Amino acid sequence: MRSVVFLLILLGSGLMAQAQFGNKNKKRQATATDANKSVDEVTILGIKSKFLAKDSTNVTVFMRVDLTKPNNVPVRWREFTEKFTLNYVVYPDFSSRERLAYGNIPLNEQNVVQLSHTRFMIRFEVKRPANHASGVLLGEISEIGTTKKVLNDLAIKFRDTKLGERFALFERTGRVPLLQNYVNLNDTVQLQDINKSVKELYVMRYRHDFEPAQSPMNTNPRNAARTLGVDTTFKISTSSPLIFKEEGLYYMTEDTTDTYGVGIVVTNKRFPKMTRPAELVRPVMYMSQANEINEMLAPKDPKKSLDRYWLNLMNGNSDLAKRTISAFYSRVEEANRLFTTYKEGWKTDKGMIYIIMGSPDRVQRSKDREVWVYSQRANFSEINFTFNRRPNQFVEDHYELQRYVEYQPIWYPMVEAWRTGAVRD
Repeated sequence: MRSVVFLLILLGSGLMAQAQFGNKNKKRQATATDANKSVDEVTILGIKSKFLAKDSTNVTVFMRVDLTKPNNVPVRWREFTEKFTLNYVVYPDFSSRERLAYGNIPLNEQNVVQLSHTRFMIRFEVKRPANHASGVLLGEISEIGTTKKVLNDLAIKFRDTKLGERFALFERTGRVPLLQNYVNLNDTVQLQDINKSVKELYVMRYRHDFEPAQSPMNTNPRNAARTLGVDTTFKISTSSPLIFKEEGLYYMTEDTTDTYGVGIVVTNKRFPKMTRPAELVRPVMYMSQANEINEMLAPKDPKKSLDRYWLNLMNGNSDLAKRTISAFYSRVEEANRLFTTYKEGWKTDKGMIYIIMGSPDRVQRSKDREVWVYSQRANFSEINFTFNRRPNQFVEDHYELQRYVEYQPIWYPMVEAWRTGAVRD
């Protein structure tokens, strides 16, 4: 499934950056003009980045770029490296315009690896600015000869780095990091740092089915966090092939008393897609009543129950049911791909909002907050969803939604649109 980028406005700064979200509505709007596009036109869909600390004075930045061409034609390596340029600026933080460092990164064989027909990885080094141990790197990828550009922001650190800021999961060859919080069962990966050092780490596996996100209107205090029971423990060596044989949440640390480590969700081979009827029932909870969920979970044949649920919603219109099912589970898949943290993406607060509301029109970001802004919908002019970053031992990008009862007049009509087949994705 293709994805479309949207502008990311940095809070308090006016700097522009971009992040990747799926947005089929925008993709469909562009389809009408595809016939007029040159077959050689290459468009950047999104950027995802991560840094790994090399030492106290240098970090390595990995920047994955997703591209597309009309009619899903593959993008050749030279098309990317010869059509685009990459520049970066380092600022002290999200709210400052003071330039600490800047540079131009040549897109060549040393810095660019092609991952697939439409996906490329750029790797480059950034030196620590004088008198600063951290900063925000704003990367700008521009199309040569045009005004088109895509931006991406990344908070970087040079000192006091955590394990997850020094080590990352790489694909089986160890050339490029995965830049995601999940791997599939029996895939071969490597946990390594930039220096490919060999270190023994402790691994704890948790076999736990985490709860899905609560309603945006549920302002009741969350229950105290429960202690997770460790299912199995073992040791691994970094920079060596690693295969996970069982599904679950895995947590890797240098010491069993460490507060922060590297967390990874090991999923079935189909993930981020969901294909089993027993799995498909669960995300529907975001648009269903309690009695409907209970009815789907009770029967021995969840597939028939799920089919009956969708047909009943669409008043027996099977074509409308098929279109709505396709749109709904496309968003579920995209939520899994984009937002999986220590649990599947569809279960997270961001995943819930994305599934029901779709891609935000813009995002305002600061160090510990994201605000998703939706504008010009049928039942409202503008609405904001605020996600606050919370400490989490497993992952760095755990965000929780700030809930309000005032979301009701916005949320319920969107849910009803799903239940009547009015959503077009």
